[in-house]
Amino acid sequence: MRVRFGVLGAVAAWDGAGAPLALKGPRHRAVLARLVVARRRVVPVARLTEDLWDDPPARAVGTVRTFVGDLRRALEPDRPPRSPSRLLVTEGPGYALRAAKDDVDAWRFEDTVDALAEAGPERVAAGLAEALGWWRGPAFADFGDERWLRAERTRLTELRLHAVERRAEARIALGEAAGAVPDLDAHVTEHPWREDAWRLLALALYRSGRQADALSVLRRARAMLREHLGVDPGPRLRRLEEDVLRHAEHLDPGAGAGVDDVWSRATAAYESSLGSRARTRLESTASLMRDLAVTGGGGLESARRHRVAAVAAAEQLGDPELTARVIGVYDVPAVWTRSDDPEQARWLVGAAERTLRLLPSGGHDATRCRLLATVAVESRGALPADEAVGGAAARPLRAARQAEEIARGLGDAALLCFALNGTFMQTFQRAGLAARRDAVGAEVVALAARHGLVRHEVLGHLVCMQARCALSDLAGAGRHAAAADALAARHDLPLVSVFTTWYRALRTAMTGPPDAALAAYEAAAPCLRGAGMPGLQEGLVPLALLSVRLRHGLPVAADRVADRGTDWGPYEPWVRPVLLAGEGRQEEAARALAVVAPPPRDLMYEARWCLLARAAVAVGDRPLMARARTALTPAALEEGGAGSGLITLGPVADHLALLAAGGSA
Repeated sequence: MRVRFGVLGAVAAWDGAGAPLALKGPRHRAVLARLVVARRRVVPVARLTEDLWDDPPARAVGTVRTFVGDLRRALEPDRPPRSPSRLLVTEGPGYALRAAKDDVDAWRFEDTVDALAEAGPERVAAGLAEALGWWRGPAFADFGDERWLRAERTRLTELRLHAVERRAEARIALGEAAGAVPDLDAHVTEHPWREDAWRLLALALYRSGRQADALSVLRRARAMLREHLGVDPGPRLRRLEEDVLRHAEHLDPGAGAGVDDVWSRATAAYESSLGSRARTRLESTASLMRDLAVTGGGGLESARRHRVAAVAAAEQLGDPELTARVIGVYDVPAVWTRSDDPEQARWLVGAAERTLRLLPSGGHDATRCRLLATVAVESRGALPADEAVGGAAARPLRAARQAEEIARGLGDAALLCFALNGTFMQTFQRAGLAARRDAVGAEVVALAARHGLVRHEVLGHLVCMQARCALSDLAGAGRHAAAADALAARHDLPLVSVFTTWYRALRTAMTGPPDAALAAYEAAAPCLRGAGMPGLQEGLVPLALLSVRLRHGLPVAADRVADRGTDWGPYEPWVRPVLLAGEGRQEEAARALAVVAPPPRDLMYEARWCLLARAAVAVGDRPLMARARTALTPAALEEGGAGSGLITLGPVADHLALLAAGGSA
């Protein structure tokens, strides 16, 4: 019999015919809700007792087992006696709910929202209308503010609010602006702190021919934010008010409001050979891409794609100064050292280098600085190890130094922040440079705060957060994470929470027991989806889970082995020997080590070397042990991998001790 579960409202279950199943009392429902929150993972009985009672009674374990037995009889009434349950299963020290994704309304809702991330407005409007209809009330409506429920309820609520706004945006794009107004009006009344909801309501009113009402809504939003939160509206609300006042062309539904429409108009101008207007369009489009990139998800992906097209179109016009402006205006802060699109990044570096060579000599210092900073930032820290001295790898480092020198000479704060971003990306020549990166981040924070450069102020805090983790200063890292979150909330910068959420998971991994660390990483994983940062996302979750097991000496042989379906992304060559050795397949591990490349010089540099150190000791590879010892010694006082702000394999000193013991054995 198929059973469906509902938590988007009161906790409930229904049989295949849609008839409700009797779940007995509130603690029975609490057990079921706790297992839904765990998302098919095992919840130990000890954890269940702690979550169900503030002060568990003496027979708490037996009582939980009684609740589980009652639930099994309610969910599978036809199950033969003594046969194992297929839904509420016993596994190891606890229980798990192994329902299909489509059979739990919350899981189905999340999958539907994710599946529509790149869909057109017609599919989004129809799909989200159906999905929002699955909500029967607040998530887990029959429970209070239980500690174990807070994060999941908050996440689901935020996902629903986001879906409401995406559906409204799709309806506006389809020409149904007037129909979207009542729902949006109710939405902002219930959730007055959501700036994007105010923006969409104002846009819907404007598209309905109600300019005065649109302006009134924007002024209400400004007054509310100032009075109750003490903040000014974010840039998108401010820009919309300006656009409404001047009847901006892109607000006209016939002109198209999407990124692709803006780009189409710019490229059409170029292709029609409209002279100076084509140049204006290209610069405007490049500027738009900069603003779009910080919105995350599809916005970030569109920004990357259209940025390359804008630079290519500018190059074809044969005007190096225009090309330099189109390249240089994209001073979007970058904190992760692996590119989301390496081919695209290489192409942009080449375009910047070509433009530098073509710029007229004399003058153009600020333009030259932006191009040099672009070379440094887009080259990232992930340089081939065999080029670490001289050659190709030296060029981005020289570019970073030149950009910083020019920016300091010009006294331009925004330019210096951009140049320092390039400097940060080039502070991975060796292990143990966390203190240097902390100093760069601190300078960016101070400089950006003095000059109102919010995005770079956030960058500086994130850089310091990463560096302080490497230096085991979690209090300092926490202060920087909190500051970044506060700025992001005030200025509509959704991607920031991806890094701060993972920092908090790392903090748990550095201070808590392994089960808490594993749970923290599992809870952090969903924020990567749809963020538009494949360079960060690929392989990260399994690597984080593996790092916990390795750090605590848990077995890895049965864990997700590289040749059994887990996508380790860019980390596979360094993970594979560790897993093979953990399975006792020493010869295969040795062969894998023989062909693995030295780690790229990026935020995961120390983490990869720690993995190699473990594998080298396991198979007795003395030459590799010596290389690992040389590479890791400068970071002897740091946490291995924690400079990423994401994972840790434990103190580097422990790995050096392991290498010393292995080398003398």
